[in-house]
Amino acid sequence: MNFLTPLAFWFALTLPAVVVFYLLKRKRVTRVVASTLLWQRFLAETQASAPLQRLRHNWLLLLQLLMLLLLVLALARPYFSGKSSDGKLQVVVLDASASMQSTDESPSRFEKARKEAIALVNALATGKGGQMVVLVAGANAEVRQSATSEKAALRRALEGARVTDSSTRLAEALRVAETLIRDRPDAEIHLFSDGAIPELAEFETREMRLIYHKVGKGGRNAGIIAFDVKPNPEDPSKRALFISVANHQPQSIDARVEIAFEGQLVETKTITLAPTNTTPAVFIASQARDGVFTAKLITEDDLKADDQASVVSLMPQPIRVLLVTRGNRFLEKALAAAGPNVELSTAADHSAADAGRHELVVLDDVVPSEWPKGNLLAINVAPTNWFEPPVGGIEAPPIVNWKNTHPLLRFVTFDNIQVAKALQVKSPGWGVSLVDAPQSPLVVAGEMGRQRVIWIGFDTLESTWPLRISFPIFVANAVDWLNPATAKAEQFLIKAGDAFRLPLASPVTEAVVTVPDGSVQKVPVGVESTEFVWGDTGRQGVYRVQLGTNQVAFSANLLDAAESNIRPRETLDLGRFTQVKATTERDANLEWWRWFALAGLGVMLGEWWWFHRRTA
Repeated sequence: MNFLTPLAFWFALTLPAVVVFYLLKRKRVTRVVASTLLWQRFLAETQASAPLQRLRHNWLLLLQLLMLLLLVLALARPYFSGKSSDGKLQVVVLDASASMQSTDESPSRFEKARKEAIALVNALATGKGGQMVVLVAGANAEVRQSATSEKAALRRALEGARVTDSSTRLAEALRVAETLIRDRPDAEIHLFSDGAIPELAEFETREMRLIYHKVGKGGRNAGIIAFDVKPNPEDPSKRALFISVANHQPQSIDARVEIAFEGQLVETKTITLAPTNTTPAVFIASQARDGVFTAKLITEDDLKADDQASVVSLMPQPIRVLLVTRGNRFLEKALAAAGPNVELSTAADHSAADAGRHELVVLDDVVPSEWPKGNLLAINVAPTNWFEPPVGGIEAPPIVNWKNTHPLLRFVTFDNIQVAKALQVKSPGWGVSLVDAPQSPLVVAGEMGRQRVIWIGFDTLESTWPLRISFPIFVANAVDWLNPATAKAEQFLIKAGDAFRLPLASPVTEAVVTVPDGSVQKVPVGVESTEFVWGDTGRQGVYRVQLGTNQVAFSANLLDAAESNIRPRETLDLGRFTQVKATTERDANLEWWRWFALAGLGVMLGEWWWFHRRTA
């Protein structure tokens, strides 16, 4: 038997005090009592000359000592150790993502998970070498407490954890936990989560020894999963706001969406959300200056973290585009129609005289005398340092795959598009392949330093692509993605939990950050720093940063369909063939103080029953 609060045994010093009171002779005072069964021997005594008397057998004394002993044992919280944790290392991973704020558990899933994790700490068999590590998987994986058997330290680590508005970063936490148990065959990972996480395929071949403690019992939620602001194609003086709302409930519901600009209500619209589906909504709003658009979803559900999103919207700026081509009318017309702010010029070559005069250069099957330093769309041409040699060629490559989730391929499809020939390259480290043939990527997009590049590995005139509607849509997406103003606006929109980075044009010594709850924090900045970094973005909302005389705002949002789907998972998928089921009750260290308290109550009831039985 072990004890959680052994200091309570100091109360055992009251046992001798009770005995002393029975040794002392007292002056008798007549009192009316309910029962005289246990007091008759004392009423018969008349000796009072000596201060002490001989201790005699007395049932009242024994009952009082027994009651006091049971009370001391109950306060010491005795427990018996189960076999499951003897000498083991247990790694506790507490999910602190946005879905854990759901109120289907009282007061929330996170608080219930914390309570269950603390119960596991209390059951730790410290006397037999048991140790525990506490990890919190919130905006980032954080080791709150390294391996220890000190239960007080473990409880403090769990009680100090805070839930965030970010997506689940569970994979990072499990990688850390896996390294801790790798050389400990008896170690275990205890995950306290609702399971609202993507597939963890990277752990399929690893021996995780993962115990999944499921938290949550409902899935009543609807949330904003996408929010974007674009120039209105019909009226460039206004902005088009595109919102997607996901309803994860099995029934249709009505919800209200409110749009505000810098805190001022712009428009309200009621929409009907189809069951288990995503509903788009479009708003048109005027904008006379840079500012923040905020969308708020008003509906009754169990999660509030995904009911609001904000976007920093900058006034559109003209973009000067240089098309270097031998004559591609399809491409020229697509560029001219890419947007009202496009200022297009054409040339047969790109020279040093053009450097710095254009924000975007398009090279169409032309090798320039000098490669541009700004953002670039390169078609059927590439410098030698972009791809690993050799760069070959392939005939009639079929298009087998494309990533329509990338902004460049929004509303773009490559069905029934034939390519006569293409360059054969290996996927580079600086970019991601967007369109693939079996032998080679055909479209690659990425960044090299601060230069954004889109590479198309075939001549568009030797394909059927310019004859499809997807071609001008892709060109418009490319101009928008390569526009430096778009890249600047994107840096002011981050996912909750990601770090905000802002290049510094001039040295500053201090930054003043106003966080979404209105509190202000001052952050020292090194004089030689070229970039300001703010990492405490676990709460969604608008952050405002004062850097000298320059003030900027950025927004952190959840915008995650998987996190908005708060239905607790019964199993976790570790790849295609491995699953971890939610655990049920497990053998653990059991406390016995309740039994001692009940035994004390039983002694009192027994005396009451005996008295009434004798007097009946």
